[in-house]
Amino acid sequence: MPGRLICLIALMFTFGAASGTAWADDIGKPPPVCRPKNWNEVESWRDWASHTPVDNTAKWAEEKQRWVNNRDVWRWLDKLFIAVEGGKVVTLTDCPFGDEMYVYLYDHYDEAGGFHLVQTLFYEDHLYTLVMRKTGRLIDLPGRPIWSPDKARFAYGVCDLLNGKDNLAILRSTGEGVKAELETTIPCGLGDCQLAWESPTALTATCLKSGDQGNERKRVRYARQADKWVATTTALK
Repeated sequence: MPGRLICLIALMFTFGAASGTAWADDIGKPPPVCRPKNWNEVESWRDWASHTPVDNTAKWAEEKQRWVNNRDVWRWLDKLFIAVEGGKVVTLTDCPFGDEMYVYLYDHYDEAGGFHLVQTLFYEDHLYTLVMRKTGRLIDLPGRPIWSPDKARFAYGVCDLLNGKDNLAILRSTGEGVKAELETTIPCGLGDCQLAWESPTALTATCLKSGDQGNERKRVRYARQADKWVATTTALK
């Protein structure tokens, strides 16, 4: 895999929160096809690759530890192969072309959600991509799923000042996709917010650098009441 992608991985290899949005009912999309839009993209890539060393050995070796005991996953160079139901295979190919260049890194199989979790890394951003085992379709989330104690639902929280993201969502896996129970914003300010499940129906987001100056400390508690989530914000000392 060409060298520009190595620089991308070095910049973006992280397990934190990212950008993007999961909508209320999302059944996903097929894997993208990587191809240059025009010859200028090929020339740009050729110029970059001509002076950038090619060596993904370390990153792929680290990734391999996460799938080596899973016979449903295999990588060969810039292609990640994932088995799904019906004897089918999802092929995720790293793409070096254009401004939306991206690479994939396998994370793990999530038994509770029925999906494989893959990191999709861009130059200045990244997503967590769910590969649904039942359908083989992809669902992009801006943050890592954090499961409730009873595994009935999961949440993600995103504080990304660079990309203007301050999102929180609570979702359920349907097997074929995800369904959002709550989509909202959180008071990130100039820092991160830490999510924690208090119970299967109560989630907190603790934000210690809220406000425009990052000098406010807040905790938002989301509690399930009937079929809705109710938020309560508390100022921390």
